[in-house]
Order: sequence, then structure tokens, then C-alpha cells
Amino acid sequence: MAITIFSPVTRALETLGDNAYFFKSIIRNTFRKGFEWNEFYRQCYNTGYKSIGITLLTGFILGIVLTLQSQPTLKDFGAESFIPGMVSISVFREICPVIIALICAGKIASGIGAELGSMNVTEQIDAMEVSGANPVQFLVVPRIFACMLMIPLLTIIADALAIFGGYMATNLSEGMTFKLFFTKAFSVLEFSDIVPAVIKSVLFGLAIGFTGCWNGFNSTHGTESVGRAANKAVVTASVAVIVIDVIVVQITSWVVYS
Repeated sequence: MAITIFSPVTRALETLGDNAYFFKSIIRNTFRKGFEWNEFYRQCYNTGYKSIGITLLTGFILGIVLTLQSQPTLKDFGAESFIPGMVSISVFREICPVIIALICAGKIASGIGAELGSMNVTEQIDAMEVSGANPVQFLVVPRIFACMLMIPLLTIIADALAIFGGYMATNLSEGMTFKLFFTKAFSVLEFSDIVPAVIKSVLFGLAIGFTGCWNGFNSTHGTESVGRAANKAVVTASVAVIVIDVIVVQITSWVVYS
């Protein structure tokens, strides 16, 4: 009976230990000579360039929706002039970093998990180890660094499109000029609004890349495990994004507003 009760806790601790050991191997191989630059560039292309389309669309729609939803309430208080600042602070601080990270968790983490899972099932990773190559250094480290670089860049692109979408929505009803909207939007932004968002996006990239690689490397043999690895990568990465967001927001509140 006791074994049945504590078995979920035991499995959770074992998984946590395996994750810590896997992360330790990533850190060790990061500082080892022979960084795979070609693989890193390829992963930047797959992670960043192939995600630009959905990033542009998402950022633009977020700006439009946020503006249209806020206009009626602000008009009731005669505060239409605060719309540009509200949109810029909202998208820079919270909305775009989190939404883009969740989209990347579904697109990138699942792709990494499926790709590495299929390599594991077909014993390609074992063949690399037998031939003397380091699969963590060649497969994992470039993917994680590509996510840590490209997801903040995608977030910045989404921020710009969200501001533009907010201008388009405002211009339809208020007739505000392009220069005036962007002047008001960026005049309210401060250093403390941008830096935590960038740091948060880097951590999101680390979590997405790590969970994708972890689930791909630990998929069991069999074709069904590839799908399970991709699914677990998406779920785990999404939860990690939300948890990291809560922690970073709390730390930022302590540091900036205390």
C-alpha cells in the first residue's frame, strides 16, 4: 500500500533527477570545443525564419484586438489618448512574450521532440555515440541556443506588428496620425518594461528547447513514442512558459516596484 501511495512521488523525483543530469550534460557540452555552428545556423533558420509568418500575423491581430477591446471602456472615461501607451505597455510587458512563446511551444518544441524522437527510435543517436560523435553537443546544444536567440527576436517582431495593428485599429475610429500614435506609444515605455521582457523571452526559449530535446531523447522505441514525445514536449513547454512568466513577473515586481 505504501509503495502504491509513494510511487508517483518517486517517479517525479526520478524524472527531476534525470532532467537535472541532462541539463548538466548540456552545460558541460556548451563549453566544450567544437561548437556545431552549421547545425546552429540550420536550427536558427528552422526556428526563426519558418516562424516569421505566424509571428507577424499573431502580433498584428493582438494589436488590433487589444485596441478594439479597450476603446469602448477608455472612451467612457474620456481617455482615448491613453490607448497608444496602454497598447505598447501591454504588448511589450506581457502579451506578446507569452503568446509568442506558447505558439513556439506548440510549433518548435513539438518539432524538436518529433525529430529527435524519430532519430532515437531509428537508433541514429546510438549510431552517433558508437561512431564517437557527441549527440548532446551536436543535436541538443545548437537547438537550445537557436531557441534562446530566435524566440526573443520573434517576440520583438511581434511587438512591432502589435503596435502597428493598434495604430490601424485606432486610425479607423479616431483618425490619429502615424507619428502621434507611435510617439505616445513609445514615450511611456521605460527600461524596466523592456529588459524583463527580453530576459523572459530568453528563458522561454531555453525551456522550449530543453523540453523538446529532453522528450525526444527519452522517447522509447516504437513509432507511437514519437507522437507521445511531441505531445509531451508541447504540454511541458507550455506549462514551463507559464511558470517562468509567474516567477519573472514576481521578481520584477520586487526589484522595480519595491
